Amino acid sequence: MTLFYRVKQFYWALTAELNDSDKNFIKVNLNENEFRLFNKLSLQERKHSVKVAYDVQKICNDKFKNIDVSLLLKAALLHDVGKVYTKLNILDKSLLVLGDKISKGRLKKFCNIKKIKVYYYHPKLGKELLENIEKNNELLYLVENHHNNRIKGNLNLDILRYCDKIN
Repeated sequence: MTLFYRVKQFYWALTAELNDSDKNFIKVNLNENEFRLFNKLSLQERKHSVKVAYDVQKICNDKFKNIDVSLLLKAALLHDVGKVYTKLNILDKSLLVLGDKISKGRLKKFCNIKKIKVYYYHPKLGKELLENIEKNNELLYLVENHHNNRIKGNLNLDILRYCDKIN
């Protein structure tokens, strides 16, 4: 990622706001339990997830007609739900991204620190949270693996990862 893109992400986080259209979109795509869990995310994470979901919807409508769009929209909205374990404010997140880049991933050794653990392991933590309210194995798989770039050939996962990366 370029420095310009990181600055853009920082700006998006600073100005994050959910409008009525966003709120309605969330309610239409999540059930009551998922909605409650989603709302535990910080405003910045909720807005990020909505942007990911909007891009998923656009890609699926434009290019892929034989995809379960409702599953992918739900995955997009819930993909970062593991971050509810601790609030990563904009400064925390910026420092973690920089620390990870500078240390070439060695920062992961300090996962006994809650914010570092959540930064690295939020996909697994999110899957574990969702297992209590969601029985769809494909959804759980997508949430757990949305940062796993070693998995190839799963179109749903590829779309989710792409839309997450551009937001």
